[in-house]
Amino acid sequence: MNIFEALRHDHDKQRKLVDALIQTHGDTTERHKLMDELKTELEDHAKFEERYFYNPLMFDDLTHEKARHSVAEHHEIDELIEQLEDTEMSSSAWLVAAKKLHHLVHHHLSEEEHEVFQLAGKALTEGQKESLADQYNDAMH
Repeated sequence: MNIFEALRHDHDKQRKLVDALIQTHGDTTERHKLMDELKTELEDHAKFEERYFYNPLMFDDLTHEKARHSVAEHHEIDELIEQLEDTEMSSSAWLVAAKKLHHLVHHHLSEEEHEVFQLAGKALTEGQKESLADQYNDAMH
């Protein structure tokens, strides 16, 4: 497995969770459960993706800007999660924020897979792609 396959596997999980989250209603057990699961998944993924994918890309001229942009988007996602945690789950404002998070997560994952992965494919060696996947998967699971 290479780093792109490892990341895409977790991206698919994040898409399913964020899609399910905006289908929930009110201050329910289901909404709490999905929110907790999504938050943990996004935080762990961002931390280890930055360590085992973006960190090596920061040092390559080809990928430096894209890596910085993606890390900045991780912070935007963190801020939206904080906003959701500070908002009453039964309020309409919560769903508005959840839909913003949904949009940003989908945008971010799509941009990573269609732009960053292309450049990173040129910047990383085959050996790096495999060893980074191993390190990422060990940290995530």
